[in-house]
Amino acid sequence: MPKAKNILFIMFDQLRWDYLSCYGHPHLHTPHIDRLASMGVRFDRAYIQSPICGSSRMCFYTGRYAHSHGATWNGIPLKVGEMTLGDHLRQAGMGCWLVGKTHMKADVAGMERLGISRDTVIGARVAECGFDVFERDDGMRPEGPDGFYDEGGALKYNAYLREAGYEGENPWHDHANSGIDADGNVLSGWFLKNSAEPANIAEDDSETPYLTRRGMDFIGQAQDPWCCHLSYIKPHWPYIVPAPYNDMYGPEHVLPAVRSQAEQQDAHPVLDAFMNSPVSQAFSRDEVRETVVPAYMGLIKQVDDQMGVLFKWLEDTGRMDDTMIVLTSDHGDFLGDHWLGEKSFFYETSIRVPLIIYDPSPEADATRGTVCDALVESIDLVPTFLEVAGGEVPDHILEGESLLPILHGQTTETARDAVFCEVDYTTSSEAGLLGASADQATAYMVATKQWKLIHFESGHRPMLFDLENDPDELNDLGLSNEHQEVIARMYDRLSAWARRISQRTTVSKKALEARRVNQSGTGVLIGIWDENELPPKLTAKYVGQKVKDKRG
Repeated sequence: MPKAKNILFIMFDQLRWDYLSCYGHPHLHTPHIDRLASMGVRFDRAYIQSPICGSSRMCFYTGRYAHSHGATWNGIPLKVGEMTLGDHLRQAGMGCWLVGKTHMKADVAGMERLGISRDTVIGARVAECGFDVFERDDGMRPEGPDGFYDEGGALKYNAYLREAGYEGENPWHDHANSGIDADGNVLSGWFLKNSAEPANIAEDDSETPYLTRRGMDFIGQAQDPWCCHLSYIKPHWPYIVPAPYNDMYGPEHVLPAVRSQAEQQDAHPVLDAFMNSPVSQAFSRDEVRETVVPAYMGLIKQVDDQMGVLFKWLEDTGRMDDTMIVLTSDHGDFLGDHWLGEKSFFYETSIRVPLIIYDPSPEADATRGTVCDALVESIDLVPTFLEVAGGEVPDHILEGESLLPILHGQTTETARDAVFCEVDYTTSSEAGLLGASADQATAYMVATKQWKLIHFESGHRPMLFDLENDPDELNDLGLSNEHQEVIARMYDRLSAWARRISQRTTVSKKALEARRVNQSGTGVLIGIWDENELPPKLTAKYVGQKVKDKRG
């Protein structure tokens, strides 16, 4: 019978949950992703743990919250010693491979201090977030006066493009992420006005089809059992897409921004700082949204078409019968909602992500095509994968919970009653606008199915939203006297979460609890008045012994 013995872990970058037709978008039809949802479970309340690429991904890869693993922003390394998905799966006998993006940075100083060389197998894995690398492509090779953003970015992809006849020092930019005018001038995709241009590349050579083929290349040669993290670059900016996807959508397909004049005029001081960043100012303009959003939709349509290619290949090769498929995103994109651009705040359009899981096992037959309303976090995937691999979940390390009981119809809810998210914006311009120190430029979110509280370490008042009665989050209740009791309850949840023991990862809870009854067997006898208070075997080394008198 079919059974999940492999895992295909598909992640898109900056894909909003509500820009798929199975999640309700009225104009952007994604039939291939919708079909996967009809074959598995679509989770409707899946939340990330940090609204920024690097820190969010480190939560996915470690199964731990951001302030547990410490990689709280792009470019902050995951410290040596943090166990990752690859470490856990290999202990259970499953390989763990990367095809695409991780956005992680190696803890070079930590590796040097411990004498770990990248030239060794363990060193290579530590430097690559625990993955064995089939092909890493973080999809970013911009260049400025200070050099490249990422010296290793898109190197193999650029080599592929040059071999295919795309000339220049950086075809990633000049072709894959730019247009061209009638005189042959490059129209850079970095400039939002060029988003409507078709990228100057054959569609089959663009980044999304390229990574699809590389994923199939890996799976075609892989030995069982394996986990493949097929991590796509798009629909992350630069917002430009090749024909025919560049003009599939127009301004008439752009949904109105979820925002109000009142929330802008009476904005919380921290939110106001985010609203005044350059990217937010840009996406507050209608001309920007009407140009960029259709390109963003085109990128997603291309993504869906490539899922059709991938899923058909999996069916033709028989892999659909033995491979769990997990499809998600590292965060969303505001696209002008709440007068914001990018993703570094706690509104649903950023922190809520699509999550679809297809399990070929017969145990999952009862839940096929269902929608789950449970509160799910990104940290739940590592324990889920580990359970699929047949391993034991180390609950003193992993902070999420396995979703297999939901997939197999044993329950409809997770054990949690709230989800948590955090952002460290120390290096951002917003921190400068607020005059916030490195210790103050952090914020935390706790949310139930009804309420969302945002706490700011900068000393500003909290924000509160009623998600049931105000799903668009337009009415901040943080100053409402009528909601002070709700705020207090939400703070209790946040406080309990912050007080949990998250760094005691070297000894299991079971082993620690066993010491309660076994400690006396080591000869340590605290508070014992007389030897007869204990069984003779525990005092045998101390009773009936004869020695010479050496008191002089």
